[in-house]
Amino acid sequence: MSSQAPRIAIYPGSFDPLTSGHVDIIERGSRIFDKIIVAILINAEKVPLFSEEERIAIIKDVFKGNKHVQAETFNGLLVDYAQEKNATVLVRGLRAVSDFEYEFQMALMNRHLAPGLETVFMMPDEKYTFVSSRLIKEVFTLGGEVAGLVPPVVEQKLRAKQKAKRK
Repeated sequence: MSSQAPRIAIYPGSFDPLTSGHVDIIERGSRIFDKIIVAILINAEKVPLFSEEERIAIIKDVFKGNKHVQAETFNGLLVDYAQEKNATVLVRGLRAVSDFEYEFQMALMNRHLAPGLETVFMMPDEKYTFVSSRLIKEVFTLGGEVAGLVPPVVEQKLRAKQKAKRK
């Protein structure tokens, strides 16, 4: 048995909704790290499509059976949350060059605030590089097809919300 401390990573975001690009990064991250915490930021300024509880339930459903994946919510500074969880790595997804400038700035600020906390950038499979939660919500709301771009459970929940809205 290894005496090395477990490698804990945090993958922060809104995950509203969880996309296939997120799933790809989480699955790959779960093979690299002993634990990857999918950390849903509680942002009082945004009105999410799915509640925090719904997003936690979706993530748990999608990753049931994967003991390396955990889902939680947090608020406040990400570096404080990471220290509380004994995480040494932040995982951030990069879809396109346009994401890099913002993510690079955040990584440098996080390093300034918590010098021992590393940021690892991961790219989703190229078939998901155009997918974002915002785009999924917009396309779905306007009647477009999102199958394959989100896990089946997300598509089911989107349809249920759409049906409830019509009533």
